[in-house]
Amino acid sequence: MPDTTAHPRNDAEHRDATDPLASLRTRFVIPDEKLIYLDGNSLGRLSKASLDRVQEVVAGEWGDRLIRSWNEHWQTLPQTVGDYLGQHFLGAAPGQVVVSDSTSVNLYKLASAALDARPGRDVIISDFHNFPTDRYVLEGLAAARGLELKLVEFDELLGPTADRLRAVLDADGLAERTALVSLSQVDYRSAALADLTAVNQVVHEAGALVLWDLCHSAGSVPIELDASGTDFAVGCTYKYLNGGPGSPAFLYANASLIDEVRQPIWGWYGQRDQFAMGQGYDPVPSATRFLVGTPQVVGVSLVEAGAQVLAEVGIKPLRDKGVALTEFAIELFDAWLAPLGFTLGSPRDSAVRGSHVSVRHPEAYRICRALIEQYDVIPDFRTPDRVRLGMAPSTTRFVDVWDAFDAMRRIVETKAYEQIDPTRTDVT
Repeated sequence: MPDTTAHPRNDAEHRDATDPLASLRTRFVIPDEKLIYLDGNSLGRLSKASLDRVQEVVAGEWGDRLIRSWNEHWQTLPQTVGDYLGQHFLGAAPGQVVVSDSTSVNLYKLASAALDARPGRDVIISDFHNFPTDRYVLEGLAAARGLELKLVEFDELLGPTADRLRAVLDADGLAERTALVSLSQVDYRSAALADLTAVNQVVHEAGALVLWDLCHSAGSVPIELDASGTDFAVGCTYKYLNGGPGSPAFLYANASLIDEVRQPIWGWYGQRDQFAMGQGYDPVPSATRFLVGTPQVVGVSLVEAGAQVLAEVGIKPLRDKGVALTEFAIELFDAWLAPLGFTLGSPRDSAVRGSHVSVRHPEAYRICRALIEQYDVIPDFRTPDRVRLGMAPSTTRFVDVWDAFDAMRRIVETKAYEQIDPTRTDVT
């Protein structure tokens, strides 16, 4: 049976009282203090700075300045905000990151460019359990080009490791045939955190290029794209970076590769002398060549506003708090949930774990719905049996974690989940 005497709630209250980032929560819009929001790894909270920024962009830059704002601020916004993300969150020197389009579109652009840069190779490698859009984009590219997409089974609690990838590349002559390896740094199910440097080295030894998906790591764990030797990367901005629903994504292209890659969509925002309106495509010699059409000005501006709030704190303190929150969650799991038939669906070692924790149970779907409907706790359900708890270090409190795990314990002890129709199809 669960040890209900372990970890009294005042333990969580003490952790909050001594949390050096506690005041950061006041920088965000939180209309309902009773709501426990543990889904910041799907959609981050709205910052107060974003409210101010959208008013400035819409009423001031658009309403007042009109088209003059293109020359005054808007024209280079994708590059300016891209460089800002590169400096504070991605470990990327200027000229290698731009903010544009969606993660899926950026993945397609970079994957296409990588395949063109490795002619004569006919294999793409990815994770069998990679995020669906990544697999679908790669599947489409493989089908269109007559290539082989090899989906590898990696251990969910280890993620893509250099040793496992090396074994795959060494088998059946795949090293000589592989053009591109595309993986996620943080597993969206388990939060397993991959070692960029080690994996990149294995890929490069095979003569292939690597493309990382950073959606579940950007803004929550330190990333060093340049230092790790990463070729390409993509990521969304609406999770830990708090850019807002559907906010534009970012892409990274290593400067050493720029001269040998061209993206498949030759748009005028990637053209070197854009306003000459000349004939013939001559791409800008930086990541700007991966831009296509007119930037989403409001969206990119909100990415900047959300990121600035976090940059004032710094990624290391954010990572330290993310580790502390997830460590606390696992302590509560061991004391309260493991005796009730739950299993831990995330790595125990914080060094290889992102900023969310998954707990597994045969009734995970109904437990998730009961949390939302009976306790005002918002987590995620991930098929087939995971309750995923995203602990955004910018806004999540230790008492939020305590209350959520206490609610899960009560739901299972009382079988309150049985009140939920198992045939429902809610997706969150």
